[in-house]
Amino acid sequence: MTFREVADGVFVRRHASLDVNCGLVVGDGACLVVDTRSSLAEAADLVAAVRRVTPHPWTVVDTHAHFDHCFGNAAFRPATIWGSRGCAAHLLATGEAQRAARVAELLAEGDADAAEQVRRAPLDPPDALVDDVAVLDVGGVEVVLRFLGRGHTGHDLVVEVEDAVVFAGDLVEEGAPPAFEDAFPAEWPATLGRLHATARGPVVPGHGAVVDADFVGAQREELLAVLAAVRAGRLDRGPYDEATMRVAASRLSRAKGGTGPR
Repeated sequence: MTFREVADGVFVRRHASLDVNCGLVVGDGACLVVDTRSSLAEAADLVAAVRRVTPHPWTVVDTHAHFDHCFGNAAFRPATIWGSRGCAAHLLATGEAQRAARVAELLAEGDADAAEQVRRAPLDPPDALVDDVAVLDVGGVEVVLRFLGRGHTGHDLVVEVEDAVVFAGDLVEEGAPPAFEDAFPAEWPATLGRLHATARGPVVPGHGAVVDADFVGAQREELLAVLAAVRAGRLDRGPYDEATMRVAASRLSRAKGGTGPR
């Protein structure tokens, strides 16, 4: 697992564990790390990979508050960690439940060592908070952090590197259906539409292969099809498997005050 350069000074590292992507932006005397993985051990591996590319001091961005993207934050301190205001609140509110669920999953898979690493990961929320937009200067490279609306979560942050690359977090996912557990399905397509309008080069999803604007547009159409199938009560006609469609239906129903499909 090495960093792959997808634009001048912009790198992506795709990990076998959970197929998660982390980003690196290298400027003149500074760098930016996008997402920190799911434990201190995984974060230490990421730190070593960053140091093989650059010795520069880093700043960090969390795209959202799911464990696989931010439980490694503490390994990058005392650096500033950016995230949306909702990201910090969500991590504090749900972090222990996320930890318990992931530990149980790893133990069920027989990976006690990884479970222990997740159990030890401190909850370290971002401390530089974005409500709408923030512009960072990473050694002369302009990086814009934007909250474009609710989608995969209520607090997804998009990272735009000049006009070259967009780190989309889990607003975009390649290789598997988008995850709806914390999602806002009715709002997600509009948020993807705004993201699509900014995509002029590579788009780095939270998981899977690097994609482009056409992929973002196609995923938006899939999400619209999810909404149509849910509203018609025909989950079997969705673009994804019925189990995934049921999760989307449940999230949509709860957002409207219902009880979800039975």
